[in-house]
Amino acid sequence: MSVLELRHSNLTTVSHDLFKSKEGKALEEVYLDANQLRDLPRGLFNLQNLQVLGLSDNELTILPSVLSNLVNLRILDFSKNGIIDIPETIKHCKNLQEIDASVNPIGKIPETFCHLANLTHLYLNDAFLDFLPGNFGRLISLRILELRENHLRVLPKSMSQLKNLERLDIGNNEFTELPMVVGCLLNLTELWMDSNAIKELRPEIGLLRRLMFLDVSKNRLEWLPPEIESLQSLTDLYLSNNLLIEIPEQIGALGKLQTLKLEENHLGELPNSIGKLVELEELILTCNELVSLPPSLGYLRKLRVLNIDENFLESIPSELGSCTAMTILSLRDNRLVHLPDSIGRMPKLQVINLASNRLEYLPYSFHKLVSLKALWLSENQSKPMIPLQSDYNTSTNTHILTCYMFPQEPLSEE
Repeated sequence: MSVLELRHSNLTTVSHDLFKSKEGKALEEVYLDANQLRDLPRGLFNLQNLQVLGLSDNELTILPSVLSNLVNLRILDFSKNGIIDIPETIKHCKNLQEIDASVNPIGKIPETFCHLANLTHLYLNDAFLDFLPGNFGRLISLRILELRENHLRVLPKSMSQLKNLERLDIGNNEFTELPMVVGCLLNLTELWMDSNAIKELRPEIGLLRRLMFLDVSKNRLEWLPPEIESLQSLTDLYLSNNLLIEIPEQIGALGKLQTLKLEENHLGELPNSIGKLVELEELILTCNELVSLPPSLGYLRKLRVLNIDENFLESIPSELGSCTAMTILSLRDNRLVHLPDSIGRMPKLQVINLASNRLEYLPYSFHKLVSLKALWLSENQSKPMIPLQSDYNTSTNTHILTCYMFPQEPLSEE
């Protein structure tokens, strides 16, 4: 394969003569990325064998209409330029399979663009788009579509024809609800809708039964539809930074879930069904309004990371000690006075953060935490581990562990 590699060459121009020779005319891949090019040599568009053209990170403002000459082009990357227009003649590049037009002030996609029926990967992130052409659904081969950081509020109905779509990223746009057409994309495995203004998820979300990754963080969700229980292929669910006050019992149906992020909501409790998430490895609950935890958490035998910082917990269920895979447990900034002895039965626990609580001492069982590398008891603690001394609590007739940091002083409440 004949390749011209000129990336990061500090070029402001490229000579037309490069493409006149026999070798030049035979080029199949040309990489001109990361230079300071403002114009492209006309000879570049006479390369009948060209399959890959990299133009990203330059200073281009125009894609010439003679781009249509590159009939064998498969991959085109002109991201990170100043291109304001995609030529309508691009429709003649019928072999195109991948286009990256991200980070350009394009503003509008021509309808003829949607004639590229072989396109499988399309990246239009940060392209100043307010809408997509009505015939966008003609791109029936699309498997990956990224539309992040635009100004989209709706998706065209014709997108229901994108039956092969596997990844859709509409994060950081202006959607206020889940577009109805998304419920037709039955082959989706990844759906990114973070950083919008979505207030509710339509019941149609339950139709996406192949979905493995769902990010709806940084929206305005107040509740989740019961149809969420149908997403039984889901392994990652991000619901951070919303307005959720409760999680439905149906969450327990997501038996393959490995990561659940719920920080920055208004949750006052967790459903008992959370204990059915037996594959869960990471649970993030920071900055909620939890006053207690369900004992069913003890069934999460694969849980490795549990973060419940900045809540209102006054106690921890002893069943939590059954989470024997736990490596990181963070309970910073709660209202804990005592911890259950069972915490000392977590053989893999490496980090535990207990700063900013009201603890009087630690359970004696903590001396069994042989893997422990960091025990945080104060926000301004200078070393990750503090020497602990054995003591005897006469009020409970039990051995305890203590140090100069106990009893913890509760933070003054303003």
